[in-house]
Amino acid sequence: MPGEQTKFLGYALTDPSKWHDLKVIEFKPKTFEPQDVEISITHCGVCGSDVHTLTQGWGESKLPLVVGHEIIGTVTRVGDKVTEFKIGDRVGVGAQRGSCLQCRECKDDYENYCTNSIETYNSQYPDGVVAQGGYSTAIRAHQRFVFPIPDEIESRYAASMMCAGLTVYSPLKTHGAGPGKKVGIMGIGGLGHYAVLWAKAMGAEVYAFTHDESKVEDIKKMGADHVINTGKKDFSKDLTRTLDILLSTRDVFGDSTPLGEYLSMLYVHGRFVTVGIPDVDDTLPPIHSFDLVPNGCLLGGSKIGSKKECLEMLELARSKGVKPWIEELPMREVGKALQNLKDNKVRYRYVVKQDLA
Repeated sequence: MPGEQTKFLGYALTDPSKWHDLKVIEFKPKTFEPQDVEISITHCGVCGSDVHTLTQGWGESKLPLVVGHEIIGTVTRVGDKVTEFKIGDRVGVGAQRGSCLQCRECKDDYENYCTNSIETYNSQYPDGVVAQGGYSTAIRAHQRFVFPIPDEIESRYAASMMCAGLTVYSPLKTHGAGPGKKVGIMGIGGLGHYAVLWAKAMGAEVYAFTHDESKVEDIKKMGADHVINTGKKDFSKDLTRTLDILLSTRDVFGDSTPLGEYLSMLYVHGRFVTVGIPDVDDTLPPIHSFDLVPNGCLLGGSKIGSKKECLEMLELARSKGVKPWIEELPMREVGKALQNLKDNKVRYRYVVKQDLA
C-alpha cells in the first residue's frame, strides 16, 4: 500500500484519570523526510515506560498520546536517501526514533545519549508534530533508528528486544560481561529476565536477586547460576566483594532498599549500573561515602542502546537462540496488559499484536 494512503490509527491516552482505558484515534504522523522509513506495525511490546508515562509518573503527557516503543513491522515506504532498507523488509524500532546526528555522541555511536534525542513517543518534532508510539497501525522513523530483524527471530520475540532487551544488553556489553565475570541482576521482571538471558549467553556467571519466591524456578530455567532471596536477613553477607557488575532493573526503590548492602557485594572497582527509572518522586535510596570508598566501587547508569549495540544484540539472540519469556494478547487488550504490568502479574513481558488494520 502506498505510504501516502496509510491510515495512522492508535490506542491513545485521552484522559489521565483513566490511564489504561485507551481510545482509538487517528493521528498525524511524523512529516516524511528523505531518510525516513515507514513501517506497518504487526507487534509491540508493553514496557514499564508505557505505564510511567500513562500514569503521569514521569510528568505530564502530550495528549492524546499513543505509547509503545518495542515495535516490529514491515517496511511500506522508504525515503529517497534511505540506503539500508527496502519495501517488504521486517524491521524494528525501539525507544528512540531520531537525534541530531551531528553531535559528538551521534558521531561516536552514542546516539542514544544525544541531548536532542527524539523519543519514540511523547516527544515533539521541530515542526510541532507529536511523536506517537507503537500501539498503532504504523510509524515513521529515521533509518538510523530502524533495525533489521534476522529471519531466525520471530516477530513476537523480537518486539521486546527493541527496548527491554537493548536496555540491559548495552550496559552488560559496555562493562565487560563475559567469561570469567560475575554479574548480578537486581529485579527479575521484563528487563531483568533479559539481563539473565543475555549475561548467560555472553558467558558470565549470573547472580539473580529477587524478593519473589514464586519466580525462583523460572529464573533458574532462564540460566541463572545463583538465585538470591533479598527478603532474607543478611542476604548479601556471603557475597561480599563477589560481583564485577551489578545491574539494577528496578523501577521502584523507596527508602527501604538497602543500597549499601548491594554495593558491598561489588569487587574492587565493581560497577553498579541502574537502567530502571522510577517515578520522579521515587529517588535512589540514600548512600554514604562509606558505601563507595572501601571497595572503590562505581555508581552509574545506562540509557537504552545504540544501533551498533542493537545489531550485536540481535546477532547474539540469533546465534544463541535466545528467546524472551512472553505473553501475547491482541492490541485491543493492551489495557489489561498495562494493569497487570503495573501490578507485577506478567511473566515476563507482554507483547500485543496489532488489530486495527
